[in-house]
Amino acid sequence: MKSTPFTHKHIALGAKMAEFAGYNMPISYTGINDEHATVRNSAGMFDVSHMGEFILKGENALDLIQRVTSNDASKLTNGKALYSCLTNETGGIVDDLIIYCIEENKEYMLVVNASNIEKDWNWIAKYNTQNVVMENVSDTTCLLAIQGPQATQLLQTLTNLDILNLKYYTFAKGIFAGVNNVIVSATGYTGSGGVEIYFENTNDAANKIWDTIINLGVKPIGLGARDTLRLEMGYCLYGNDIDDTTTPLEAGLGWITKFTKDFTAKDILAKQKADGITKKLVGFEMLERGIPRHGYTIKDSAGNVIGNVTSGTQAPSLNKAIGLGYVAIEHSSLDTEIIIEIRNNAVKAKVSKMPFS
Repeated sequence: MKSTPFTHKHIALGAKMAEFAGYNMPISYTGINDEHATVRNSAGMFDVSHMGEFILKGENALDLIQRVTSNDASKLTNGKALYSCLTNETGGIVDDLIIYCIEENKEYMLVVNASNIEKDWNWIAKYNTQNVVMENVSDTTCLLAIQGPQATQLLQTLTNLDILNLKYYTFAKGIFAGVNNVIVSATGYTGSGGVEIYFENTNDAANKIWDTIINLGVKPIGLGARDTLRLEMGYCLYGNDIDDTTTPLEAGLGWITKFTKDFTAKDILAKQKADGITKKLVGFEMLERGIPRHGYTIKDSAGNVIGNVTSGTQAPSLNKAIGLGYVAIEHSSLDTEIIIEIRNNAVKAKVSKMPFS
């Protein structure tokens, strides 16, 4: 297994460790429910340095990004970011990612999922016919997500940047905890506010920044709580809720699919939009006792198979079991009663709005 620059920190703090996307990652420290509550109520820090970062440079960098991603990156100006996805030639999702505009029309950073770094790199490179300079800086880039309603107030003391007034999906670069050239981004995967910080792992910057934040009283949080937090918000997880066989329209990501530009699979997705989708990713909550898990079968009230669960958990903030899953479009309306097959038992659930409440 690979390590991040913080793996030794997690082990020293007694984290429960496990393999994730080829990395030795912390799953929990004090327990998922406790860590979940910490992020919802105050502030917690995630090591997400396993994520991938690509730098694209040159006068044709934007053209390449526009060609391979679904959202319209031409709207980005310096210091702004955008959620998007890479689409394959059959309309499926190669990966979801965030695009950062470092310098308009000249330099961009793409942040991709850890399990897809090589796949994404090869996919983008396949379409790089205009000599765009591509740099894979994943192995030398640290990424920490400090999330929660108190996060920015606590961190403001460590930087010369005005992070209290950073708007959602914008970022700034400056000094953070005495380290130069740190990107502080008002993004995250929890729905509780906060920032993500990117910096190069040089001159022990990782230890310095980690220790400084921990000394503020911010607790480290594992990937277990990261999953329950994102699921309460209805955020997709690649490999569970979206993959190469699901389209952005089926996944409820039509809002990041812009037909005003040319991109891979545009024609396929435009036809799907015109014809109408046959399945849809929905949120659901259990009406009876039982926790839904990835792969469980979804049936209608008559017992016919209509889809499958992609993610599920007992939601710590909501005190009920929730999940995501694809269902036939005729069963996707809010409050539609469905059945989740849990260990051969038919357990009632209903389609719910997201974020869950």
